[in-house]
Amino acid sequence: MKTLLLTGFEPFLQFKENPTATAVKVFDGETIGDYRVVGRVYPVAFDKINDLITRDLDVFEPDVVVNLGLAGGRHTVDIERIAINCVDGRTDNEGFTPDGEKIDEAGPDGLFSTLPVKRLEKALKANHIPARISNSAGTYLCNNLMYTTLNHTRQKGQSIPAGFIHVPAHHEIGTELNVSSWSQDDINKAVGIILGNI
Repeated sequence: MKTLLLTGFEPFLQFKENPTATAVKVFDGETIGDYRVVGRVYPVAFDKINDLITRDLDVFEPDVVVNLGLAGGRHTVDIERIAINCVDGRTDNEGFTPDGEKIDEAGPDGLFSTLPVKRLEKALKANHIPARISNSAGTYLCNNLMYTTLNHTRQKGQSIPAGFIHVPAHHEIGTELNVSSWSQDDINKAVGIILGNI
């Protein structure tokens, strides 16, 4: 059976929970179509993320990679089109504040998702899930993870579907922080549709 690596993140910044971690735990070990799902939840730490994802890519040798991240305040599922070779923005969970550094000094400036972004957007909308293709994954850990995933598979000469999906906050976060939110069940439903349409 083929392997699908599904990743999420732990809570970070003002977000005391992360719906991607919950979604990953829901699907870990499940079989969806031709794929067995392997779930991993990563720390929000710039000095660890590259080693963690490259190790998991090498150990599990997945046929598909779907990275998930929380975009608090967004009201759609955002299918990221491109990752850039830059980290910047707010402090991570271990106190590091990025300042425009490159993720890979020798890497390309940007790398495009190899997921079928148009098909995923269409499948989500067909199931009444608000979705869009996004042309910026930001410069925080989500972009870092997407870039390193694509860069590592590129360096290994692998041609596999891989990319990043941002999801909204769930209601507990939304109520506390007064931002747009979905139920966790709806977030899980969206993730399941994505995994079933790659």
